[in-house]
Amino acid sequence: MPAGRDGTRTTDKEVELTVSQSAVDSDSTTDVVLIGAGIMSATLGTLLKQLQPDWSITLFERLEAAAAESSDPWNNAGTGHSALCELNYTPANPDGTVDITKAITVNEQFQVSRQFWAHAVESGVLHDPKDFINPIPHVSFVHGADNVAYLRARYDALAGNPLFAGMEFIDGPDEFSRRLPLMAKGRDFSDPVALNWSDEGTDIDFGALTKQLLNHISSAGGAVNFGHEVRNISRLSDGRWKVKVRNTRTLKSRTVTARFVFVGAGGGALSLLQKSGIKEAKGFGGFPVSGQFLRCTNRDLIEAHHAKVYGKAAVGAPPMSVPHLDTRVIDGKPGLLFGPYAGWTPKFLKEGKLTDLPKSIKPNNLGSLVGVGLTELGLTKYLIGELLQSASDRVDTLGEFIPKAVAKDWELITAGQRVQVIRRKGVGGVLEFGTAVITAEDGTMAGLLGASPGASTAVPAMIDVLQKCFAREYPSWEPKLKEMVPSLGVKLAENEKLFQEVWDWSSNVLQLREDEVPGADESARLAHAASV
Repeated sequence: MPAGRDGTRTTDKEVELTVSQSAVDSDSTTDVVLIGAGIMSATLGTLLKQLQPDWSITLFERLEAAAAESSDPWNNAGTGHSALCELNYTPANPDGTVDITKAITVNEQFQVSRQFWAHAVESGVLHDPKDFINPIPHVSFVHGADNVAYLRARYDALAGNPLFAGMEFIDGPDEFSRRLPLMAKGRDFSDPVALNWSDEGTDIDFGALTKQLLNHISSAGGAVNFGHEVRNISRLSDGRWKVKVRNTRTLKSRTVTARFVFVGAGGGALSLLQKSGIKEAKGFGGFPVSGQFLRCTNRDLIEAHHAKVYGKAAVGAPPMSVPHLDTRVIDGKPGLLFGPYAGWTPKFLKEGKLTDLPKSIKPNNLGSLVGVGLTELGLTKYLIGELLQSASDRVDTLGEFIPKAVAKDWELITAGQRVQVIRRKGVGGVLEFGTAVITAEDGTMAGLLGASPGASTAVPAMIDVLQKCFAREYPSWEPKLKEMVPSLGVKLAENEKLFQEVWDWSSNVLQLREDEVPGADESARLAHAASV
């Protein structure tokens, strides 16, 4: 395992640092500072290197590795969130119809990410796409007569839209058993079941993707620094930003002066935005929720299931609690996760501090926090119930998906820490479960708060940052952006011809035309699964 130039140990898939130790501990000036080595910073840095290669970029990451928090493949479900299977994006209306507005928006955003990744592969920015993206069916699963009726209505609403073409509605036990033998074995089919099945789904290793993007930034002249904690951000009289950074190994500090700062530090972003003093961050608070998953340790069970299956959240539970049984492909090997089970800690990062939540409370967001505390009693009740669950309780929950599940085949892991956005509303606040981009009025700073759909929409989120923060440069960048994302500015749901063109192109470049996990034979897999 080679050492980076400042002593950081890296693997061949991680980023070699581009600055010497003497440079690390001295003051400097740069065009762009990126804070956090996750998918968001990596995406923005890569876009800027394509659009403005003469700009200097400096990235700081507190930990000793890239994508070590929410972008780590075991810290998220890896779903290419395109609303194919996530039922929280398709709520039922009072009259029994289904609202697909959010589903279309999320799918459109994911198409932008797919196209950018495909262009990056063609241009050599990214390498073997199998390292980070693989085809996996996306499936919605419900049981009970009322839920089956809802899923049928959902299918009727989505199937005619080009973005969801090919979706199937399945409500027969025989076909259910053929496609999902692990979930069928031991199931009482007197309780009606139904599926919305989409073969066009994907599993994404956002950790591997992040590392490839950071490698490109580094090779293109960017300075990528691990083991460097940003301690403060303050405005200079000329409008630039002074970023104070501490080397966590040498404990030496330095300041970096930048024209633009992006805070992509996950749960750590709120604190840094508060320190910056930008008015746009005032009133925002954060509510931390940790996720836990059961990870399968039985290779036979892993090989018996090949799909991302999403169910419905329990009545009164928040959207983040939607249960799912997920096939993962990490380092070329399939895995199987079930969850999430909510946990709680005042930390804003998995590697954070117990003081993160208390320190985030400021006079300008206290009203927002109190308001949410009074209105989100259901969330409090849900979290208490989750925290009181025993190991057998968790396996019982898994049993809704795998009736024959036994505890010995699963281990409990703690996934990434999520900080849900609390936004000021009136005299109080409202809890949001999406992704929020905060930009300074003068465009010199941007930061990202929130969670799902998060990583899957990294590209449209960062293009939004470009448009808001670089209004002068954006018109000249737009032609290049349209080379990278051919559908930019077009609603694909309303342009079936263009959608089919970019879909076929991106599917071919990203090698998504296969029907199984690499190396697996589908007929053999189904035969094996039926015997498990």
